[in-house]
Amino acid sequence: MAALGPPLRTFRCLLRELRSAKGEAGGSYQGTAACQYLKEAFRAHRVTSEKLCRAQHDLHFQAATYLCLLRSVRKHLALHQEYHGSGERSPEEVAGLVGLKLPHQPGGKGWES
Repeated sequence: MAALGPPLRTFRCLLRELRSAKGEAGGSYQGTAACQYLKEAFRAHRVTSEKLCRAQHDLHFQAATYLCLLRSVRKHLALHQEYHGSGERSPEEVAGLVGLKLPHQPGGKGWES
């Protein structure tokens, strides 16, 4: 398993992803339920005087997993928008894409243009 890094960095990255997701729709991300939940959860699971705070490590792992999900969804949507097809193409268009021409027969027995 890769190192998680400091919890504060994970928290800030989560807020950055929420901001970018909310920025597309407009408005502030700070009033959202997801942002409030993250703030409360990170405050409730701060490091205590205990030697090993298992709940804090579990929260950090779940937060890092959620961050990975948010980043992956954002990247997937960007790739989908860039490479999504524009519908079905005509045979003439497809032939033109690969540098070919369809045969044309006099008398109407070929592909019609």
